[in-house]
Amino acid sequence: MIPKHIPPSHRRLAAIPTAARSQMPEERESEPAMNPFQKNESKETLFSPVSTEEVPPQPPSPPKKPPPKICGSNYPLSIAFIVVNEFCERFSYYGMKAVLTLYFLYFLHWNEDTSTSVYHAFSSLCYFTPILGAAVADSWLGKFKTIIYLSLVYVLGHVIKSLGALPILGGQVVHTVLSLFGLSLIALGTGGIKPCVAAFGGDQFEEKHAEERTRYFSVFYLSINAGSLISTFVTPMLRGDVQCFGEDCYALAFGVPGLLMVIALVVFATGSKMYKRLPPEGNIAAQVVKCIWFAISNRFKNRSGDIPKRQHWLDWAAEKYPKQLIMDVKALTRVLFLYIPLPMFWALLDQQGSRWTLQATKMNGNLGFFVLQPDQMQVLNPFLVLVFIPLFDLGIYRLVSKCGINFSSLRKMAVGMILACLAFAVAAAIEVKIDKSSNYYKLHMKTESQDFHFHLQYHNLSVYTEHSMEEKNWYSLIFHGDRKNVSSIVMKDTDNKRTNGMTVVRFVNTLNKDVNISLGLDISLSVGEGYGVSAYRTVKRGEYPAVHCRTEDEEFSLNLGLLDFVAAYLLVITNNTNQGPQVWKMENIQVNKMSIAWQLPQYALVTAGEVMFSVTGLEFSYSQAPSSMKSVLQAAWLLTVAVGNIIVLVVAQFSGLVQWVEFILFSCLLLVVCLIFSIMGYYYIPVKPEDIQEPADEDILHIQQSMISLETKTKL
Repeated sequence: MIPKHIPPSHRRLAAIPTAARSQMPEERESEPAMNPFQKNESKETLFSPVSTEEVPPQPPSPPKKPPPKICGSNYPLSIAFIVVNEFCERFSYYGMKAVLTLYFLYFLHWNEDTSTSVYHAFSSLCYFTPILGAAVADSWLGKFKTIIYLSLVYVLGHVIKSLGALPILGGQVVHTVLSLFGLSLIALGTGGIKPCVAAFGGDQFEEKHAEERTRYFSVFYLSINAGSLISTFVTPMLRGDVQCFGEDCYALAFGVPGLLMVIALVVFATGSKMYKRLPPEGNIAAQVVKCIWFAISNRFKNRSGDIPKRQHWLDWAAEKYPKQLIMDVKALTRVLFLYIPLPMFWALLDQQGSRWTLQATKMNGNLGFFVLQPDQMQVLNPFLVLVFIPLFDLGIYRLVSKCGINFSSLRKMAVGMILACLAFAVAAAIEVKIDKSSNYYKLHMKTESQDFHFHLQYHNLSVYTEHSMEEKNWYSLIFHGDRKNVSSIVMKDTDNKRTNGMTVVRFVNTLNKDVNISLGLDISLSVGEGYGVSAYRTVKRGEYPAVHCRTEDEEFSLNLGLLDFVAAYLLVITNNTNQGPQVWKMENIQVNKMSIAWQLPQYALVTAGEVMFSVTGLEFSYSQAPSSMKSVLQAAWLLTVAVGNIIVLVVAQFSGLVQWVEFILFSCLLLVVCLIFSIMGYYYIPVKPEDIQEPADEDILHIQQSMISLETKTKL
């Protein structure tokens, strides 16, 4: 069952209209009705000359033609264009975002912490820009023009982002600049239209068709999840299963979502003649901020002990702002106080596309019947959201209610936090298990760089050697020699050998001549003579029975055997037999037998937590604030998501913790926040909807009538 006010369950739920249209309750007869947000009208009486001549009667204006409906129903045809637009736009956004972390890691060659930080910086920006979009729509352009103009910005961002994924277009600096600029435009576009599209669809309905409007929001919500579900499954396949310029095709994975955004814009513009366009109604969020600021500054200016105290700090805004607005802001601030702990939940939830995707790259994606790409695991979230919402609403919540348990909204949110804590505890346990797959030994160092002494014994030979190593690096120590002498070399390994569902290989050439090796159509490398060491190259999983090799005077083939998932192989080319050059294969990092399916429990836990936290949270907060404040609540809710992503950015960039410890840290932090939130919720007294809309109290009226003694310097 979808709530009446469709709560945006963090990423895929419908945005609430930017300006509520509910009418204020009627004022007392002695006081004129007052709109707290309209400009002051002139009190001058305007006169116009009246002619005594008879004026011929004007013909009656023709009746207004009703907008076209869908198949004779009460649904405006225009909403079909809006729903299709939303599906394509969500496909565009989530499809691009699904492969973003691996693009940073494997195309731009950033490390995991930088990739995670930039990913969450982009996500945070996407949830800051809705405030700008709502302000532009409500105060200047209106919803229709805002959607059109920012969609053009959105499309331009996709084009630039796709160009930044073409290997032939410049070097890494060019790719980085194009990518960051494109992502900035995408964030402005997607965030700017986020608060407008759903609201614009709601505007198409007449007030008498409120039931149809509620069903529209359900369909709108379904289109969001459908776009997310399909795109997070398809775009990783475009990236991993299609080769461009000899490597994963990120340009295609970004280009197809960009094409979907073009379709979204064209579809939306096609229905332009059918839309009902309401004029901008003024930015209520700005009015709320101004009211709060005036109350604080006015209280500071009148802090003298001779001035009577007021019951509430917002009462200090009574000299300038209407009493109804002050009452609404009071109700709003009570809810916003409960929002303070919420960012930590989003800090955990949004790591599905960053840290959890990176974890999936170290696991075996072969399910037997299908090879799952690591970034495809994100498809579990929208799928489980669609499953869990009716399951919780029609099953679990009703069962709990029949057991006589008072499962209030705040308690549901607290349980959602606990489920997210458990999800990260499971993720930490899996990370510990994954780390055990390495063949490396740990050396404890006293300084950042240290010399190590090795004692080598081979048959009757005993040799001492010394090598310098740096902390937080991986090394391979290779011995070579004959019965007369033993030598050793140290190779600094890459600290990022695991790749997205592929494996990496590295060659050591013991021959006395250079060797050119061809691993595929576009994968070749050259290894120098005399224990030359090649760079790491990524290859797809499979059998390599005859790898073509060539020296200056001969050609031969090497049997590499099976190169399996997420393993790092060291391949040593030798010629110690009469059969010609051979290869000796060693796994630096063993084939990880841990299936990617082990991530399913953590996805199930965190998605269940999302349904209990997000859907319930917005539904509860909307019931506790007046209808005029719903757009402000929407903005505040999105801001908590933005702040949550900033938390991840800071931790990833500056903590320096190993991954499983970082997972435990986030789990513990949310547990502490959950305790604080539970205490806040225990002392919170829910407000009945009818209490929110009561006329202003006598205290504010008295304050407005006693303004002479105040030292207000602001001109009213």
